[in-house]
Amino acid sequence: MADELSASQVEELKAMLIARQSELKALDAEAEGWRSTVELDQQSVGRLSRMDAMQQQEMAQAEARRRISDLARIDNALKRMESDDYGWCAECGEPVAHARLLIDPAAHLCVGCAR
Repeated sequence: MADELSASQVEELKAMLIARQSELKALDAEAEGWRSTVELDQQSVGRLSRMDAMQQQEMAQAEARRRISDLARIDNALKRMESDDYGWCAECGEPVAHARLLIDPAAHLCVGCAR
């Protein structure tokens, strides 16, 4: 069974969460142009180029949805830290292993419940 997290472990994980949050926000700002409406002007862009642009736009939108989901998970983890619920499985109430949190600091389930 996993042990309760120490204060230094929580601080380390919090720093990881904040760094990842900043990285995701920067990526989101950088990718803004890829999500914009695709120009469908027949004169300026050929059919295959438009299809390629539309596919790139869809991939950028899917990536943006993943970033939004990851940012929500990070926000929830930071809120759990504030309320001292962080590091405890939301399903069974047992401690979440530190090794699991090092891999995914936003994890809210222990390995057993995540399966």
